[in-house]
Amino acid sequence: MCGRYASSRSPEDLAEEFEILDPRLERAIEPSWNVAPTDEVYAVMERTPKDADEPVRQLRVLRWGLVPSWAKDASIGSRMINARMETVAEKPAFRKAFAARRCILPADGYFEWYETQQKTAKGKQKKQPFFITPGDGAVMVMAGLYEIWRDPSKPEDADDRFRWTCTVLTTEATDELGRIHDRMPLLVARDKRHEWLDPRTPAVDLAALLQPAQQTGLTAYPVSTAVGNVANNGPELVAPIPFDESAHDDDGQGTLL
Repeated sequence: MCGRYASSRSPEDLAEEFEILDPRLERAIEPSWNVAPTDEVYAVMERTPKDADEPVRQLRVLRWGLVPSWAKDASIGSRMINARMETVAEKPAFRKAFAARRCILPADGYFEWYETQQKTAKGKQKKQPFFITPGDGAVMVMAGLYEIWRDPSKPEDADDRFRWTCTVLTTEATDELGRIHDRMPLLVARDKRHEWLDPRTPAVDLAALLQPAQQTGLTAYPVSTAVGNVANNGPELVAPIPFDESAHDDDGQGTLL
């Protein structure tokens, strides 16, 4: 699962990184080190303008939590922040977006909570948040889907009658990363970006374009539990803190990632 992530790069930096030709940004959004479900996020996509034959790469602001076009209201989005790659082509909520509305969600990294051997005052297992990020400081290029939902409560001429939303594609985590959480995002390599974003790419070819996050040189380190509160934000949330793994791990050996 990817339930929180950090995204602090400016739209100018993202436009350069992803070779954006059509920004489509009416406004910028603030950097966030604690992106939570239903927050606004940057997304990269390719869409074909009405007066053109080829898709053009765009940078847009979407809400995290996909709202299917057939949904009666937008509240379903808070439960649609992730889509399982194993079933995405069949699930009614995601299959149309998977076929033609794919995007990239740029991130600095994402958070997962590792269950320790310590107990809370109420006897529950304590959980330690970890930040999982590219070891070389590069942009994390998460594979996503987007959808456009028409708000039936808005008049036909309302500027905000359409809501653009998105979800992160995930897969099963194995090996070291699976010790922190059993799911992880799928990432898009630089040389696969166009094929992934191009709405004309056949659905049968899509799985081969993506990489499980653990195969892309990630590093994981413990961070403050303050990230658990969505009201907290700032670069201090991704700063590493000391962590004695031997006091929390079942065998006390090795590293978490």
